[in-house]
Amino acid sequence: MAKRESNVDRVYEALRRMAADFAFKPDQRINESALSEVLGASRTPLREALNRLVAEGFLTFQNNRGFFCRPLTPGYIIDLYEARVAVECEAVRLACTRASDEDIAALSDYLNRMEPEYESATVPGALLAMDESFHARLAQLSGNSELQRILNNLNGRIRYIRLIDLKRMRDRAGGKAPGDISAHRQIVDGIAARNAEAATAAMRSHIEKRREEATEAVRIAFSQLYVPDE
Repeated sequence: MAKRESNVDRVYEALRRMAADFAFKPDQRINESALSEVLGASRTPLREALNRLVAEGFLTFQNNRGFFCRPLTPGYIIDLYEARVAVECEAVRLACTRASDEDIAALSDYLNRMEPEYESATVPGALLAMDESFHARLAQLSGNSELQRILNNLNGRIRYIRLIDLKRMRDRAGGKAPGDISAHRQIVDGIAARNAEAATAAMRSHIEKRREEATEAVRIAFSQLYVPDE
């Protein structure tokens, strides 16, 4: 039983990475036979992994047609950003009342240590990893495991667009890292002051600035995903 669960988990993790990175094009039908060969997986664990990804919003399922990659439209991405605003603002609000002084200080120290590395980073993937790590640590201060789980799911589904957005921001800044550290600092300072209104306002402003760029990021994503093979 443990071996079977381990195999399902392995297939799931591989498929989740593929779906998050749009290895399957938006709305593309999933070829289960081809996937089975690529992943070295039998039909049962593959189906279990696919169904789990449907439940998590990475894939869709149509009766009598099979599994499909999730869509990629400005409306879909905006929905995800709006959900992220709701989740992260609530996490911040809870953190203001639940987090210990020691845990808040630890997050502030982490931000201090991360700042030089973040500002010198040039690879969008590295920037995104640091940003997601900060937001995950902040969500932990809420003491709510469901908010943490939902945020992890949203981050996976929006990851491809966020990478494009970070690259655009870096290019606009002449190769320098985007200035998110100051926004992060405002959020942490609000939590440290136990000022839920200020902390949530800083979080909302931080996320909504990026939501405004969603339409252009989706356009770029399509141009990347559908570049003709040479």
